[in-house]
Amino acid sequence: MKRRDFLKVGAAAAPASLLAAPAVAQGKIEWKLPTSFPAKAPGVGTNVTTFADRVAAMSDGQLTFKVFSSGELVPPFGVEEAVEQGTAEIGHSTPYYAASKNSALHFFSAVPFGMASVETTAWLRYGGGQDLWDKIYEERGLKPFYSGSSGVQAAGWFKKPVENLDGLAGLNMRIAGLGGEAMRKLGVNAVLLPPPEIFPAFQSGAIDAAEWVGPMLDQAFGLQKVAKYCYVPAFHEPSAALEIVVNKEAYDSLPAHLQAIIANAAEAASVETTSQFDYFNAVAMQKLKSDGVTFAAFPEDVQVALKKAVAEVMAENAEANPAFAEVQKSYDAFLELAKDYAVLMKAATYTQRV
Repeated sequence: MKRRDFLKVGAAAAPASLLAAPAVAQGKIEWKLPTSFPAKAPGVGTNVTTFADRVAAMSDGQLTFKVFSSGELVPPFGVEEAVEQGTAEIGHSTPYYAASKNSALHFFSAVPFGMASVETTAWLRYGGGQDLWDKIYEERGLKPFYSGSSGVQAAGWFKKPVENLDGLAGLNMRIAGLGGEAMRKLGVNAVLLPPPEIFPAFQSGAIDAAEWVGPMLDQAFGLQKVAKYCYVPAFHEPSAALEIVVNKEAYDSLPAHLQAIIANAAEAASVETTSQFDYFNAVAMQKLKSDGVTFAAFPEDVQVALKKAVAEVMAENAEANPAFAEVQKSYDAFLELAKDYAVLMKAATYTQRV
């Protein structure tokens, strides 16, 4: 049997170490890399293709990845499970897409009224966040790497202006993460649709409002063709992290230099992706404004209600899951430490230049 045929037949059942072994023997390793997102989408898609290109270049072709776009190999929300089971050796997603496995994963993507992207990386690297992430993922045989952020997102697109809290009641809204749980407490029917399904559902009227990412990606997905009211910033995602997740057995089978290449390529992709979002979000926002889109903050009564709802959601999750409470303690400790610096230095810098 040819090696390629063997891999095709055995991919779904064989452990990652067995999948990698024949390739290692020949000096070349090719892994499957599914992503939760359309591979050609700006930001989220180019994050994984950039990562794959960097690994191939830095390893001089010794380690390469075959990238599978959203839904091609596994469902968009099934990437981590596929890597855990060995169907793929490595994957690309955002942690809270697998929050049904452990609600603590929300902290490694985004939580409402939480950290900005730079604060998140500071917590991961210096505040103990990465150690907690590694600990939680090791229980499932996974190794996670931070690979970038969208930065601050948009709260959502609405077909009609939200004039007060009553305007949310009864709406069907696509919204991710703990923000969806908070919205439900305000009477919103919150649903989590995979990225390719957002625009068709919004256009057809299956949903009344849609939260996706921010100006660059929202424009690319055509949300402005359906609605002209975009509320910013996202209370639920002041940043949203992307991840490279590796099957731990497969990762441990690699020589040290290839392990280091994966880590460094993920870090390089994170810098490029965060920069890309900052630049093209600014460009897209101006274009959307010229096309008649209104950007506005939620009314004060909505913001007050959301803060109350979020506090309840966080308390409920902490009570239900000790891992959530453990990560929250570390996360909140750095968030509290960072507040004065953020207000007195960062926020003041943005304000004084206006």
